[in-house]
Amino acid sequence: MNDFQVLARFNQWVNGRLYGCAAQLSDEDYRADRGAFFGSVHATLNHILIGDRLWFGRIAGDVPAEIKSLDQILHDDPAALKAAREAMDERIIDIVDGLGDSGLDEEITFHQLSRPGDFIQPARRMLQTVFNHQTHHRGQVHCLLTQAGIEVPPLDVMIYLRGAG
Repeated sequence: MNDFQVLARFNQWVNGRLYGCAAQLSDEDYRADRGAFFGSVHATLNHILIGDRLWFGRIAGDVPAEIKSLDQILHDDPAALKAAREAMDERIIDIVDGLGDSGLDEEITFHQLSRPGDFIQPARRMLQTVFNHQTHHRGQVHCLLTQAGIEVPPLDVMIYLRGAG
């Protein structure tokens, strides 16, 4: 597997761990604004899903029209958000596997919600961006969970790789 295929599978594994921890919160704690960029665990998890849908939609050529802002709540119900996350994680693996090594240098033209104009980037740069984005915001969720008294297990790539062989 190339590094992006490993990261796609790591993404699925780490999201399972993070959502498992988030499920331990009361609804009040899950939605509490704790001062993170998107406020709550719920809003931050929604934002990560938005980022994934946008970036992987750009790569696959099917950006979802229902996304209007980066702070949009796609799923208010935690169970629906978890199901959407799981489906997205499967899609990420499929898209990355479909690219293979040869598709990583394909240039993709896209638009951003936050800036006007066309942008062109190779798929590999877009993947670097989205996997970094996930890690950044999952770190925020980790902090929010810790503030709420939840013990979060290790979320490191090396821990994943030990278990995955």
